[in-house]
Amino acid sequence: MTIPSGSGVPAPMLEGKHKAIIVCWFLGLGSLVSWNSILTIEDYYYDLFPKYHPSRVLTLVYQPFAIGTMALLTYKEAKINTRKRNIAGYMLFAASTLMLIVVDLVTSGEGGVGPYIGICAVVAALGVADAHVQGGMVGDLSFMCPEFVQSFFAGLAASGALTSALRLLTKAVFEKSKNGLRNGVMLFLAMSTFLEFLSVLLYAFLFPRLPIVKYYRAKAASEGSKTVSADLAAAGILKPENQEAYQFRALLHAADDDKHPERLSNKELFLQNTDYALDLFLIYVLTLSIFPGFLYEDTGKHQLGSWYSLVLVAMFNVWDLISRYIPLVECLKLESRNGLMVASLSRFLLVPAFFFTAKYGDQGWMIMLTSFLGLTNGYLSVCVLTEAPKGYKGPEQNALGNLLVLCLFAGIFAGVVLDWLWLIGK
Repeated sequence: MTIPSGSGVPAPMLEGKHKAIIVCWFLGLGSLVSWNSILTIEDYYYDLFPKYHPSRVLTLVYQPFAIGTMALLTYKEAKINTRKRNIAGYMLFAASTLMLIVVDLVTSGEGGVGPYIGICAVVAALGVADAHVQGGMVGDLSFMCPEFVQSFFAGLAASGALTSALRLLTKAVFEKSKNGLRNGVMLFLAMSTFLEFLSVLLYAFLFPRLPIVKYYRAKAASEGSKTVSADLAAAGILKPENQEAYQFRALLHAADDDKHPERLSNKELFLQNTDYALDLFLIYVLTLSIFPGFLYEDTGKHQLGSWYSLVLVAMFNVWDLISRYIPLVECLKLESRNGLMVASLSRFLLVPAFFFTAKYGDQGWMIMLTSFLGLTNGYLSVCVLTEAPKGYKGPEQNALGNLLVLCLFAGIFAGVVLDWLWLIGK
C-alpha cells in the first residue's frame, strides 16, 4: 500500500519510512536468527549426537509446534493484541536461545539422550515463538508499505546469511584450540541471544513511535481493525497530550462519516487467494525437503571436509538474501498469478537435479544447485507476499498475512517430513 501524492495526509504523519524499513529488516533478522542458529551449529550437534539425525529430528520437532500455534493464532487473529503477541514471541526467542547455552553448560557439552531431549524442548519453544512473530509481523506489515514486508523478509534471509558468516568465523577462530568446536558454538549462541534482545527493544520502543507506522495503524483502526489498539496506545495516539495525537484521532474517527462494509471472512479471503496460498506451500515444501537435512547427510564427502555442509548452508542463505531484494526492481518483479504458479511448480525439477548431483557430481555443481535453491526461494516468497495483500482493507490484509504465513508453515512441515525420504535406500 502506498500513499498517493495529494491524498490530504499531513506530511509529518508519513515521516520515518526509511527508518521503518531498516527496523523491519532488523525485526526480520530477529524472527529467524534463533532457528538459523540451530541449523548452523548442527555440525556441533552431529558431533555430540551422531546417531540421532539432529538436522532432521530438530526440524521435525520445531514444525508441529510452529504450525499448531500458528493455526490457533490465525483463527483468533481478529481478537489478538498484536503488540503483546509480537513482544511475547521475541522474548521467547531470546529466552530459548539463552537456554541452549544453559543446557550445554549444565551438561558440560556431553552427548546422550538427556541433553538431546532438553535441546528438543528448547526447539519446540522456538517453534511457538516463530508462530507468534512471523504471523503477527507479516499481518501487521501487510496493511503498510509493500517495502516493509520486503524488508522484513530480507531480514529473515539475512539471519541465515549472518549466522552462517558468524559460524564460519567462530569455526575458523576456534578450530585448532582445545574444545574449539564447543567454544565457537557458545560464542555464536551468545551473539544470537544479544540480537534477539535487540529485537525486543526495537519492536517495543522504536517501531511503534515512527510517524508512518502510527499513520498506517491509525488507518487500519479506522477501517475496523482491533488488533492495533495496544500499539496505538503505546505510540501515544490514544492520549490527548499533543497536537499529533489529535490529528491521529481525527483519522480514527473519519470512518464514522463513511461506513465501511464488513470485512471479508477468513474463508472468503482464503478462497480468493488460493493460488497465492498454494504458491507458498509449494515453495517451502520443496525447499525444506532439501534444506537442511539433505545438505548435511546426503551429499557425500568432498575436498572441503567438515566445512562442506557449512559452505552449502551459507551459499543457500546468501542467495536467499540477495534474491529478496530483486523484486525491488520493478521490471524484475513477477506479478502474474499464473507466472508465480508456474515458477513454483517448476522448482520441483530440482529434486532429480539434487539426486543425480549428489550421486555423480562434484562439490562445485552441488554448491551451484544450492545457490539456485536459495535464489528462487527468496525471490518467489517476496513476490507472493507483497502482491497478495493489494486491494484489501487493513483488517483483511492483516488476516490474509496470517493465512499466508500459515500456508508457508504448512509447506515447511510437509517438506520436513518429505526430507526423510532421502534416507530410503541408504
